[in-house]
Amino acid sequence: MSAAVTVQSINRMTHLVAGDGHAIVADEPPDAGDDLGMDPYQLLLSALGACTAMTLRMYAERKGWPLESVNVRLTHERVHARDCEDCEEGSEGYVEVIRREVSVKGALDAEQLDRLRYIATRCPVHRTLAAAPQVIDALSLAE
Repeated sequence: MSAAVTVQSINRMTHLVAGDGHAIVADEPPDAGDDLGMDPYQLLLSALGACTAMTLRMYAERKGWPLESVNVRLTHERVHARDCEDCEEGSEGYVEVIRREVSVKGALDAEQLDRLRYIATRCPVHRTLAAAPQVIDALSLAE
């Protein structure tokens, strides 16, 4: 599966993000932009949260489990490596930390909850982020 989007400048920091006939606005907060849309980190967290919720719903539906709803809350922060409890020794600089809290509703037993906890780590966006994808850049002068 491949995905593609385009990002086009509207003004200084406001950008139109479009893909497959859908569009959203990305921007920066008032101190740097016009605050007309989510900032890039919010968009990243949105992708992970949406993928997590959708993956859990699809899995539960396939299993016939009584999952009524999924809510995901995500935060992102940059933690200095020396302050990170889970970091490897000798790490320098900063570590990117994403915290994901998933809440589900439904008549689910402990075994189903454990399985859903595992399945959340298998959503495609989570797997992509965990794999530290290679980003290949190209820059050209527009005509």
